Amino acid sequence: MINKKISKIFVPLDGSKNSQRGLETAITLARNCSATITGFYSINAQPHSEFKGSPSVEKSLHKEVEKIMENAKTLAAQNGIVFKDKIALGEIGYNIIKATHGKTKYDMIVMGSRGRSIKKEIFFGSVSNYVIHTSKIPVLIVK
Repeated sequence: MINKKISKIFVPLDGSKNSQRGLETAITLARNCSATITGFYSINAQPHSEFKGSPSVEKSLHKEVEKIMENAKTLAAQNGIVFKDKIALGEIGYNIIKATHGKTKYDMIVMGSRGRSIKKEIFFGSVSNYVIHTSKIPVLIVK
C-alpha cells in the first residue's frame, strides 16, 4: 500500500487558459487530499537588464499579476481550499524549480502544458518541458 500523502500542491500561473485548467485540476486534487495550494507567478525579466521598463508598464503588469492571483484565490476559496501566493522575478522555469525545492517542501507541481510563451515546443511549452526534466517531485501537466 502506498502511504504518500499529498498536502502541498504548487501551481504555476500565468493567466492562460491552460494555466487555469492546471489550477482547476489542482483544486480537485486538493479537495480529495485535503491539501493546500500555492499559486506562483514568475515575472520573466532579466535581473541585470540594461533595459528598464517604464513605470506605467511595470504598474500595469503588477495589476495583471494581482488580478490573476486574486481570481485563483477566489476560485480556491469557493472550493474550500487554502490558497497562498508567491511572486518571483526572473527566468520562469528556474524559479519554479527553485521555489519547489527550497525551504518549503511541496508534494507535487500541477501546471498547464503551454502558457503565454512565444517559443513553443512540439508537445509541451518550453517552461513545462524544463520543469518535467528538472523537478525532483512529481509533475502533473494539464493540457
